[in-house]
Amino acid sequence: MTALPGASPGTPAEDHASEDHASEDHASGDSGPGTPVTAERPGAGTEPERVPGAAADGGDGPRPDEAADGDGSAEAADGEGSAEGSSAEEPPGPGGAVDGEAGVSEAQAELAAQRELRSRIEKRKAEKAGPIAAGGKLSGTAADLLAAVRAVESGAEPSGSTPASSFEAPAAPRRPAPTSVAGQGRPVVPAPSGPARPQVGPGSVAAVLEVLVEGGAPEGLAARVAAVLGEQAADALREDPWRLLAVPGVQPEQADGFARALLGAECRPDDGRRAAALVGWLLERAALRGHTAQDSAAVRAALAGHSVPDPDEAVRHAVAEGVVLVFQDGVDDGEPGEVVGPVGPEEHGAPEAGEDSGPPEPVPVLLGLDRYALAEESLADGLARLVRTAQPTSWEEAAGAAGTPSASELVRAAAGHGLVAHTGGEAARAEPAALVEAARALGLRAVAAAHSENGRRGPAAGAVTVQGLLSGAEGPGRDEDGTLAVDLLAVLDAPQLDVETAAVLVESLPDGCRLVLSGDPGVLWSAGAGRVFADVLAARVCPVVASRTPDPGPLGELVSGIGVGELTPVEAPGKEVVIVPVRDAGEAVHRTVQLVADSVPRAIGVPSADTQVITVGHGGSAGTRALNAALKERFNPGPGRFGGFDPADRVAYAPAPGRTLTGTVVSADAEGLRLDCQGTAVLVARDLVESTLRHGWALTAHQAAGMRWPAVVVVLPGDAAQGLSRPWVYTAFSRGERHLSVVHGVEQALPRAVAEIPSEDRTTRLRPLLESLLAPGAEAAGA
Repeated sequence: MTALPGASPGTPAEDHASEDHASEDHASGDSGPGTPVTAERPGAGTEPERVPGAAADGGDGPRPDEAADGDGSAEAADGEGSAEGSSAEEPPGPGGAVDGEAGVSEAQAELAAQRELRSRIEKRKAEKAGPIAAGGKLSGTAADLLAAVRAVESGAEPSGSTPASSFEAPAAPRRPAPTSVAGQGRPVVPAPSGPARPQVGPGSVAAVLEVLVEGGAPEGLAARVAAVLGEQAADALREDPWRLLAVPGVQPEQADGFARALLGAECRPDDGRRAAALVGWLLERAALRGHTAQDSAAVRAALAGHSVPDPDEAVRHAVAEGVVLVFQDGVDDGEPGEVVGPVGPEEHGAPEAGEDSGPPEPVPVLLGLDRYALAEESLADGLARLVRTAQPTSWEEAAGAAGTPSASELVRAAAGHGLVAHTGGEAARAEPAALVEAARALGLRAVAAAHSENGRRGPAAGAVTVQGLLSGAEGPGRDEDGTLAVDLLAVLDAPQLDVETAAVLVESLPDGCRLVLSGDPGVLWSAGAGRVFADVLAARVCPVVASRTPDPGPLGELVSGIGVGELTPVEAPGKEVVIVPVRDAGEAVHRTVQLVADSVPRAIGVPSADTQVITVGHGGSAGTRALNAALKERFNPGPGRFGGFDPADRVAYAPAPGRTLTGTVVSADAEGLRLDCQGTAVLVARDLVESTLRHGWALTAHQAAGMRWPAVVVVLPGDAAQGLSRPWVYTAFSRGERHLSVVHGVEQALPRAVAEIPSEDRTTRLRPLLESLLAPGAEAAGA
C-alpha cells in the first residue's frame, strides 16, 4: 500500500490509524461505474429505488440530481454525472427511468432567442461594414450547412426547439465607473428579477396527460412536459413525439418507444424529427459534462450509435431546423469563432490561388446550442468591454500598504487594467481581500464575491455570494441604469464560475469597472458548462498575478505537491494529516463514523459538527448515500418524518444545478422544511424537498468545491479508483483548514491519479473568442 503523508500504513496515530490489513482485494463488492445501484429516497429508510436517469440497458446515464465531476467525467462510483436537483419518475416505456426538473421553454422564448441571435449577427456585420467572411473556404457538407444557417440568418423562422438564452443585454446605456472616488447620491434600485417560470394551465396539463397515456409514458410526467414545451405541448408531442427528449432525464430508447406507440408504422429511425431531437439531446448531455460545444465528428459518431442511418444528413437537418449552431475557428484570417451555423462533418480548408498545394490544415467544426453560444459570446464581449473602458490610474500608496508583495502586485495590476486574473492557494485568498480593502480606502465601491456562503470564511468574511449579488439579496444593489453599483469586483473561487453565470455577472458590470477573477487553477472546474477561469488564463489577454504566498504547514505542503503531480510524504507532528488504511467499503464506512464521532474531536480538538466527510460519488457501498445513512444513525437517529429528514439533520441543499448550500434542518410545517444554511434561514417547499435536498454529513468533492471546514475526512474505498483524478484529489485534500484524515483503500490508484490523470478537457469557445477580441492587433484586424 502506498504511504500517504502523515503516517505510515499500519502505524497508529492516536485513534486515527488502524492496523494495516494487507489484502489484494480492496473492492467493496458494491456497484462500480456503469452498474445499477440503489438510490437513497428520503423517508424510505433502506428501501431500494431505481436510479433516476438509468438507461434501458441497466447502465447509469447522467442524472440531474448528481453533480458532474469538475474535470468533465462523472463524479460518482455509480457513473452518475450531472447537476444537483431532480426527482424520479416511472420510465415512459420499457426500461429506464425518467428524472429531472422541468426546464423553461416556450415557443415565444425560442423565437426570441433566434431573433436575438440574428440581431447579434447583423450587428457584427454592420460594425465591420461588410458581410462576415467566415465560411468562405468551406466546401462539401460544411458548405451545405453554412447555406442552411445563412437562410436562418436572413429571416427564415426556425421550427426547431432551441433553448432560450439565460441572459439579456441591458437595454439602458452603461454608466462608466470612476477611477478614484465613487459618485455620491446615485440612486440604487433592486436587482431585476429573473425570468418567471411559465404558468401552464390545468387544461394544457390534462391534454399532455392524454397524449402521454396514449404513448405509454407515465402520467407523472405531464406537468413537467407541459412546463418544458409550453401551452401547446400536447399538439407538439403529437406532431413530434421525440420532443419528449427535451424533458431532462428522458433517454432516446424511451422517446423511441413513445414515438412507436403514437406513430405506429410511420416511426422510422431516419425520421428527421428524431435526428434533430437526438442532436439536441447529445449536446445537452455534453453540457452536463462541461462542454459548451462538441466536435461534429463526435456528434455524428454518437448518432450512428443510436441507429441513425445517415448522420451527416441528420446534422444538416438539425442545423436547418435551428436546433444547433455551427462554428469554425480559424477558417479565415478574420475572427476566430465566427458563427457559421449548426455543424456537420470535419472539413479541410481549400488552398487559395497561389498557395502551396500541400496537405490542407484540418479545420475543426463544432456544434453548439444557442444558449451556450450566446453566453460565451456575451461573456467575451463583456470582458473585452471592461478591458477597453477601464481608465488606468496609480494606486501606488495603496499598493505599498497592501501587506505582502503578492497583494501589492495585485493592487497595481487592478489599478492599471479592467480585467485581472489572480491565482493561488488557500493562503492567497487574503490578497483579493487586501485589494478590496485598498479600493474602499480610495473611495471606490469595491466588493468581493464568493461562490458559496461557506466560502466566506477567513479572509473572505466580508464577501457576498455571486448569486446574492446578482439577485440583489446581497451587496450594493444596482444603479438606476440597471448595472451593479460597483467600481471593483473581486470574484473568489473563480474556477466555479460556469459560462452562463459568468455572462450574467459581466453583463451586469458598468463600463470602467475593474474585474478580478481569483482562484486556484488546480481545483475541479464548475458544475455547469464552460471553463471560464481556465479559458481566461489560457487566452493571455489580461495580467495574471500568481501569488507567491504558500499555503502553510503539512497540509499546504501536501496539497502543493499534488498540484504538480506528486504525492509526497510530509511530516505532520500535530496530526494535521493522518492515514487510515481499510480493506473494503464496509470498513471504510465504519472507520469514517469513528473518525467523525470520536477520533478527530478527541485527538485534534475539532468538534464533529465542524468535520466534513468527502467521498468520490453518491453511489456505491461508501458513497454519500451509505455514509450519510451511517452518520445519521450515529448523530441524529430518527424516522425521517419530514420527507426523509428530521430536525437537526445535516443537509446539502441544491437550489440550482451546481450550487450547494450546507446547513441543518430546523423544523417543518405545512409550507415545507425550514433550514439554517450558514446563518441564513431557508424554506424548502414541500414539493421540492425530494429533488433538492440530501443529507449533508458526506458530500462529493464537486459539491465541496469552493467550501472549507476546520477538519475533513476523505473516504477512498476500493471501488472509487476510477473516479479519481489529480483535480479531484487536489480539491478534496485542500478543503480542510486544520486537519485531513484519509480513509485509504485504493492503494496505487491514488498516486497514479495524482501523477497521471489531469483534468479531462472541455470543449469551449471562450478562449478563441477572447483572443479574437483582445489579442494584439485584434482591433485592427476587425476594423
